[in-house]
Amino acid sequence: MRRLPIYFLIDVSESMVGEPITQVENGMRNIIQELRTDPYALETVFVSVIAFAGKAKSLSPLTELYKFYPPKLPIGGGTSLGTALNYLMDDIEKSVQKTTAEMKGDWKPIIFLFTDGTPTDNPNPAIERWQKHYQRKCNLVCISLGDNADTHLLGKLTENVLRLKETDEYSFKAFFKWVTASIKTSSVSVTDAGIDDLQLAPMDGINLEKVNTEEQCVVDENFAVLLGKCSNTKKTYLVKYAKRIGDIRGLESLGIKATDYKLVGAFPVDEEIYNSLSEGKSNRNINTMSLRGVPTCPCCGNQYGVVVCDCGNIMCSDGNTQACPWCGTEGSLGEIEEGGMNITRGRG
Repeated sequence: MRRLPIYFLIDVSESMVGEPITQVENGMRNIIQELRTDPYALETVFVSVIAFAGKAKSLSPLTELYKFYPPKLPIGGGTSLGTALNYLMDDIEKSVQKTTAEMKGDWKPIIFLFTDGTPTDNPNPAIERWQKHYQRKCNLVCISLGDNADTHLLGKLTENVLRLKETDEYSFKAFFKWVTASIKTSSVSVTDAGIDDLQLAPMDGINLEKVNTEEQCVVDENFAVLLGKCSNTKKTYLVKYAKRIGDIRGLESLGIKATDYKLVGAFPVDEEIYNSLSEGKSNRNINTMSLRGVPTCPCCGNQYGVVVCDCGNIMCSDGNTQACPWCGTEGSLGEIEEGGMNITRGRG
């Protein structure tokens, strides 16, 4: 049997924490449930999921559709696109059956790459490897979740670069229905006509647009994410802030804008998994004066989820004397000096 390999290459960097990663998990479940009702897909489709942040990791090898169960998506630090592409190409080399004199190999793999950020590594060597050895042998679709991905760079990988303009629940649901329809159309194409060129479904009525990758794009990060540790449980969590640009009171007529970051929420993460997908510590900072809002600790419920220790790390506190879970220093809660403090933010 000739298989139709479907790869999902999913960005699980820190900026995906919260609603985006939940929507992608829900979307993956819906895709698989819907495909299992399609006889063409059941006959041909094999699915693999690869997650990437600072490092890449296979969450599911190529698995027959009826045996496949969508995995829970982890969170890591960074957006190493080059690492992800090399991992994907190595897996294709190992897992996809090639045509020989004795038998026909698998159909062209279809890869859906989901990303919401710009690379934190140098992806150029991996891009050159892709262009030379895999671009014509695979069908790749790159989807920018929001407007923070470098679509000009993604255009070096494929002509199929799309942007999901809105990342609300409705837009994600419609988008994943489109992904499902595209897989169904492709499975019919290979089964009935023996054609393994990519067959994308119509994008009518979806907040999805094809991107002109010839144009240079201005990438402006929309989120700042902090890594914290619970003082009581010693578990790690991420605090996510969204960029906000607004008027400065009294200067509205001059059109001068101010930028700050508004709290989205705090989310517990598995420290071991987070570290296994992260590549080094970030060298980027953000000043506490730019942050608006303080969450409660998502691990123990302490009132203050963003407290900065003298060691520069983030912890939680109930307002009383506390020992830093990072360095062990004991101290009491105090006010940050005028001008704020620069603290380390996530890699991507």
